[in-house]
Parts: sequence; structure tokens; C-alpha cells
Amino acid sequence: MLDFVIFAVTFLAVLLIAIIWIYPSSKKVTTIPGLDPSTTEDGNLSDIARAGSLHEFLVETHARFGPITGFWWGQVYVVSIASPELFKAHANVFDKPSELFKLYEPLIGPLSIQYTNGSEGRKRRQFYDHSFEHDQLITNYEHFQKISHSVEKSWSHKTEHDHIPLSEEMFKYSIKAALLTLVGESFNDEKLLLSIRNAYDKAWGEMEHRLTDPVVPSENSPRTKQLDEAVNYLKSTVKKIVDLRAAQKKGHLLLDEIVQLNTSEEIISSDIITYLVEAFHTTANLLTWSIYFLATHKDIQTKLYSEIVKVLGDKDEVDNKTYGQLSYLNQVINETLRCAVITPWTARCQDFDTELGGHKVPKNTPVIQALGVVLQDETLWPLPNKFDPDRFSVEQSKNRSPYAFSPFGFAGKRKCPGYKFAYMESSVLLSTLIRRFEFSLCDDQVAQPVYGLVTHPLDEVWVKVSKRK
Repeated sequence: MLDFVIFAVTFLAVLLIAIIWIYPSSKKVTTIPGLDPSTTEDGNLSDIARAGSLHEFLVETHARFGPITGFWWGQVYVVSIASPELFKAHANVFDKPSELFKLYEPLIGPLSIQYTNGSEGRKRRQFYDHSFEHDQLITNYEHFQKISHSVEKSWSHKTEHDHIPLSEEMFKYSIKAALLTLVGESFNDEKLLLSIRNAYDKAWGEMEHRLTDPVVPSENSPRTKQLDEAVNYLKSTVKKIVDLRAAQKKGHLLLDEIVQLNTSEEIISSDIITYLVEAFHTTANLLTWSIYFLATHKDIQTKLYSEIVKVLGDKDEVDNKTYGQLSYLNQVINETLRCAVITPWTARCQDFDTELGGHKVPKNTPVIQALGVVLQDETLWPLPNKFDPDRFSVEQSKNRSPYAFSPFGFAGKRKCPGYKFAYMESSVLLSTLIRRFEFSLCDDQVAQPVYGLVTHPLDEVWVKVSKRK
């Protein structure tokens, strides 16, 4: 009998150990509410895929469990936070969990600053940020204005019946602006610009695919071959830019800072591609959504036109003085960032146990900062799907937590370094085009958002322009 009891106790202990080892949810050492894994292998990745995107999954999960919740990214337990109070509590965290951004590694490279934490990450970030300081940024007005006028000139030949591919146009503008102001080279050859855009689209499209599909294609698959060809093209283009810049031996652009700090060609290539992608991808989509919202809200478009005419007067360009006076334009850009959820999420981690919202967060746990969930929280933003730039008036903003609006992140001095660059670049182009044209949509189309790492329209947005009298 005693032998049977010993056997039963031993069997039960082994069974419990096996369950703890095999079934991830049983290893959760936190009181944070959330989901058990749907499968032991993929966690909740299939739930993310069914929701349509990580952002839409986070919206659903936070609606169910509250401002702090947890789920499984494959075998990795992940926490997500979605409130200004929790954002504030996480504001000083610098390190990023590489596993959540790993799928972008084929494009930006394993040595990218995106994956570099600790003292090395801080050193690189501090050095590169010199390129985005005020004195350097104000030198960009001339470049942005020059490219904006080229877009204006091109559009001036359009009739009211011509259909303009908005996303394509905004990407061309943003790529030119990024190349000219960040790496010192402007490609005026439209075919070359389209080649860069096409290579980038193929690479980024594969990255977005992998965000919701955990099965990575084999090395010999058509998807992998297409990705490799696109990345190799981008890398070769970057190398040409670096070699050309080195021959010129001048300047304090971002490229110069990257080359000056690093001796590794792989790091130089990875960091340049990382910054270029973030620069033109985010801004191009910000501009696409801005013009889309203006085209669908003629009253807002008229109000913005009146401000631009009043501030600029007879001048046809934005400069450092007038830029700060375009307050309603700034509100339009802010509301675009909020309403379109341009950047839905980011993430951080710490190498020691911490506490968030009264719950223990084990060390090295990835913590998603669900920026998009907060940007569309109806308790903070009544009628959150309504496009209303007046939300950002001085009167309506004065009692709102600064963490309620964090479209470029906020944490650990790792906020998007180019956010001022994006505002400036967008302001110059929008001022130039609104002053000259009135926008309208073709065929009353409705743009459907695709929530990736950056939100973009599902299909091309087609607009028409009519010249102002």
C-alpha cells in the first residue's frame, strides 16, 4: 500500500512538472489578466492573424481585460499596456525586445540600431540624434520646399478629370526628401525612384506578411527569393550613396554621423536602411492619410487654406518663422496621426523584475506599448473615429495627459528621432499643395486601413485636384 502511495505521489509530481514544462500558460508568474495560449507552439499568433493585425488584436484584448493584459507571442509571454498612466510608469525604459521586431531583420539587418540595447544602443542613438537637432533641421526647409514645388508643378498640369495616385506620389516625395536631407543625394530619375519604391514594397510586404503568419517560407521559395533580391538592391543602392558621400568629404548629415561613429560596413548599411525606411515610410503614409482626410472634409480643408494664406501672405514658402505659426496645420497633422493610427505600437523590456499597474512583470518580459489603442480610446477621445483637428486646440488639450497622444512613442529617450523631421516635411508639402489646389476623392472611395508596423491604405487612394482661383 505504501509503495502504491509513493508511486501515486511520484507520478503526480512528474505529471505536474510535465504540464508546467509543456504548457506555457502554467509558467506565467504574474497576476496580469489575459489570454492563455491557443496552441503550445504558436501561443496566440493565430489569434492575432484572425484579428487581422496586432493592433486590432490589442484593441480586442484590452477591451476584454483592461489597460494591462498579457498573451503569448509563440513561446514568449508578452505584456501589453494601454493607458496614459501606465505609459508614464514605463517612460524611462530604453531597451527593446528583439524578438518582437525579429521579423524585420532580413530588411534592416541583425546589427541595426533597432536591435541594439544597453550602452551601445544609447551611444549610437545619442550620436545620430545630432542630425535631428534644431540647427540641422532648419537647413531642411529649402530642400523640402524645392521638392514640394516640383510636386506642385507636376500637379498643375493635371485637369479636374485626371486621377492622381496619392500613395505613389507621397512615397516619391518622401523618398526624395529623405535621400536629399539625410544622406545627401537626391534621385531625380523617376525610373530609379520607382525601382527603389518597388524593391522596398516587396521587402516590406514580406515583413508585414510575417507579422501575422508564423510560418517563414523556405530559402528556395519564390517569396524568399523576391525578398533577397529586393534587399540586395537596397543594400547596393545604399553602398553607392555611402561611396559618393565619402568622395565629397563634407557635411553633418545623418549618413555622415553614422559613418563617423562606425567602422563596420554592415552596421553602416543596416543603420542607414533603418533610418531611411522609418523616414520615408512613416512620412509617406502620414501625408497620404492627411490628404485623404482633407479631401473628405472640405470644411477642414477650407479652414486650413485660410490659415495658410493668412500666415504666409504673399510668400510661397514656409520658413522657420512661419512654420511655428501654422497652428491649425499642426492640429490637422496631429489628428491624422491619431485617427489613422499611423504607428500602432512599439515595445520595451527590462532585465530585472518590475511592477506595472500593481502587477509583477518578470525580467526580460516584452512590454508592448499599445499606442494605437490609447489613440482611439473613447474615454480620452470622444467619437474616436471622427476626424476632428479641433481636438488639438489649446483649449481642448490643456487638461489632457501628454501620454494620451504619443504617436511616435515616448520611452527611454528612444522616441522616434525623426518626429520633428516628419512634422516639418509634411507641413511644407501640405502648405504648398493646399495653397494651390483643392483636393477631392475619385468616385467617393473609402480607404481601408491596414495596420502593420505603420498603417497604410489597403488600396491606392486616387484624388483629383482643382486649381484655386
